[in-house]
Amino acid sequence: MAFSPVGSLFRGPRAGYPLVVQTSSLISVPSVTHKHLTAQAPPEPLPAEPDDPGAKLWNRNFRLFFLARTVARFGDGMVPVALAAGLLDTGHGASAVSFALGSWMVCFAGFVIVGGVLADRFTPRRMMVLADVVRLVSTVVLAGAFASGAPPLWLVYALSALNGLGAAVFQPGVASMLPLMAPDVQRGNAVLRVAESVTAMAGPAIAGALAGFGGPGMIFGVNAATFGISGICFLLIRMDSMAPVKGESMLSELVGGWREFRARSWLWGVIAVWSVYGITVLGPITPLEAVVVTDRHSSAMYGLMMTFNGAGEVVGALIAMRLRPHRPLFAGTFALFGVIPNVLVLAYDVPVPVLAGGFFVGGVSLAFWLVMWSTTVQTQIPNEALNRLHAYDVAGSLIMLAVGRALAGPVAESIGVRDVLVAGALINVGVCGVLLAARPVRGLRRVK
Repeated sequence: MAFSPVGSLFRGPRAGYPLVVQTSSLISVPSVTHKHLTAQAPPEPLPAEPDDPGAKLWNRNFRLFFLARTVARFGDGMVPVALAAGLLDTGHGASAVSFALGSWMVCFAGFVIVGGVLADRFTPRRMMVLADVVRLVSTVVLAGAFASGAPPLWLVYALSALNGLGAAVFQPGVASMLPLMAPDVQRGNAVLRVAESVTAMAGPAIAGALAGFGGPGMIFGVNAATFGISGICFLLIRMDSMAPVKGESMLSELVGGWREFRARSWLWGVIAVWSVYGITVLGPITPLEAVVVTDRHSSAMYGLMMTFNGAGEVVGALIAMRLRPHRPLFAGTFALFGVIPNVLVLAYDVPVPVLAGGFFVGGVSLAFWLVMWSTTVQTQIPNEALNRLHAYDVAGSLIMLAVGRALAGPVAESIGVRDVLVAGALINVGVCGVLLAARPVRGLRRVK
């Protein structure tokens, strides 16, 4: 039968869903005689399991994983500030900064699917450590180049591209390692989301302070140190259950990953709809909100609004830590309606408190959706296929976001910023409606 994407998305659920099998531990009890039973006192009961779910979550491996991800995300937040300070101060324009960031994005989005295959072949942890080593070396070179003067642009672009390749090799393992270390996957995702939201605010702020104190070379030096800390943490993680996949060519694994992807209508359905969402809503809102808020108020006000947005993300992740809906994608889709106020407060000239409220609600909504989505992917997909399928997710999402950001300016100049934003709000309603109408999406139930 020919594969019909539209038909399988709106037909009943479950044809391509992975089978989830739960196994219980078998405890061997030695045989005893009647004499033993009468002569010995009954054994003391085993200690009860801790009631606090955090006691199970914060095991040694998860603590190391959390530290590695938090430190690395903090360093990632410093990079745009470092590039802007380094290139603008040496006489280059904004286009040089855009090309440097773009070279990272192109290499990351273009090779992340290959990174998923490599993670399956050589285990995620090995590839993540290798990626951290590569990025450590390239960032140290960048730090030295900026500290010694004005590096040539080709060197900056090449090292940024190399960092993008490292990130492409690193990222697929993030999804597959978390379920092996966090007994509570949703809580683990929520905790990481809180940390990422905080570091997204702290990284650029500290980078700005370092730029005035030690220049871009110092910022890149700190960024390099974060890769070193991340690599050490992953080396210290004890993983016994992940063995490299052997016996198939890389092409066969890519084809196998595509079959796994195509078999799950809820997965490719969400990614397809999310691609439209990225081009028309989430992609354009990033550059347009900076332009709109800065023009109407000031750059300082834009920074304050992003702080409200980050605070909303923290709250959204905390809510996701507590709420455990039986149908996570259904609940997450409803949360996406909260992005609409964020878009509309930009479309219309509203008072500052209303503007702040829109940014805050948008942060809450997106953070809750991301936790629900990440948890669903990590619990519904077998671990042996998770690296590749997560790579498809990341590649599709990032490419469409990049396209949306690139088109936002020209389209806004052509039809007006307000029209772009109002259209985005209407499309947001349509996207949520499509996801709620798709039975494989709305009917998918949580695993754990």
